[in-house]
Amino acid sequence: MTEFMRSTDAFTWAMEADPRLRSTVVTMILLDRSPDWSAVRERFDLVSRELPMFRQRVVNSPPPAPPRWEDAPDFDLDYHMRRVSAPEPGTLDGVLEMARVAAMADFDRARPMWEVTLVDGLADGGAAVLCKFHHALTDGVGGVQIAMRIFDLSEQHQATDALPVAAAVPARRPLAGYRDVVRYNANLFGTVVSESAKIAPRLLFNTIRRPLQTVESVGELAASVYRTIRPVNRPGSPLMRDRTLNRRLGILDVPMPRMREAAHRSGGALNDAFVAGVAGGLRRYHDKHGVGVFDLHLTMPISLRTDDDGAGGNRITLMRFDVPAGITDPARRIHSIHECTGRVRHEKSLPYTQLIAAALNMMPRWYIGSVLRHVDFLCSDVPGVPVPVYLGGAAVRAQYAFGPTVGAAVNVTLLTYVDTCALGIDVDSGAIPDFDEFYDCLADSFDEVLALAD
Repeated sequence: MTEFMRSTDAFTWAMEADPRLRSTVVTMILLDRSPDWSAVRERFDLVSRELPMFRQRVVNSPPPAPPRWEDAPDFDLDYHMRRVSAPEPGTLDGVLEMARVAAMADFDRARPMWEVTLVDGLADGGAAVLCKFHHALTDGVGGVQIAMRIFDLSEQHQATDALPVAAAVPARRPLAGYRDVVRYNANLFGTVVSESAKIAPRLLFNTIRRPLQTVESVGELAASVYRTIRPVNRPGSPLMRDRTLNRRLGILDVPMPRMREAAHRSGGALNDAFVAGVAGGLRRYHDKHGVGVFDLHLTMPISLRTDDDGAGGNRITLMRFDVPAGITDPARRIHSIHECTGRVRHEKSLPYTQLIAAALNMMPRWYIGSVLRHVDFLCSDVPGVPVPVYLGGAAVRAQYAFGPTVGAAVNVTLLTYVDTCALGIDVDSGAIPDFDEFYDCLADSFDEVLALAD
């Protein structure tokens, strides 16, 4: 049977009716020298053969069925993998500009949604690899799992003995997709009926036996669902209000041992110190403009990935909540954010993420946009590769991920590599037109957080 998108991925796909909500991810890998290009091609060819979605495109289905994955005809690896020379003078700024343009450009929807570009000839003798993919292909953790199939643990490239045979693309049957859609919708209806038949007697029994507790539990679940899907009518920031298609990218390195120590001394985890650093940077940025701010709206991806999930695939849900960016004491800010994120990670609605997303997919597109468009900032924490790795014989010096803003003024993505928290900063330049000033505020805020470890 045709493979249909999960409801959460279909939600991500549907919200792109507004191009400001595109879910394009760009990662930048910095190498100490130019890698063996044939070895790099071989690894990505292997991934495309092992993970079917890397050779598939998305085809819309008649509602209520979600879009479906379909084998792309005429798959051409060389279309998805390119090799170029670095623009003069061969600095990192030129690579970041290439990443910026890639982040703003949409995909050719008739092809699989990923691209890899090797940038040769950096002034320091190094090279860079830019990987662009749609979030429906994978989330951050899945992307790291895929990366470990591409990287080597030593300088010596381990050649693949024999590539798996690529699945043959079946001949298109005009009505096959529609038959599968009808079957999907029938199965969906049957599931709703059967689950309702199971839940209704249990709910009735609990209501009779423990009426107060049952009503309280149902009310808590309803409130949790509302917090998940409620529209945000206006940004928390009176300053960062515009949303555009234009982006600016930047990077910032933060030592992981010191940030983890600062978090622990403040009663939080690494992610709490990270969010506190970004929130503090936003407070400083507002102070620079003479604007007061306290609570800001945050979108934070929550991983739903289990050990049974294979490599790749998108297994996250987006949770929105307010954080106290206006707290000036970094230790208090970390502790307060730790309490906020703790509540969000235990929301009663989380087990029903797919059902909620399926319901949202039936809503008008303007409502889907309203759920995300007025969020102030987005933070994503991705545990990366903990040991030094190599690509095509070249040592990986650093890795950065630039996640999509999906309606926020800025997305800061933390991707760890060995003992470094590598921050990829993706700014909507309509909301934050003075990027350099914002960057300085962000760097100062993280210096303030790191000082807690001393």
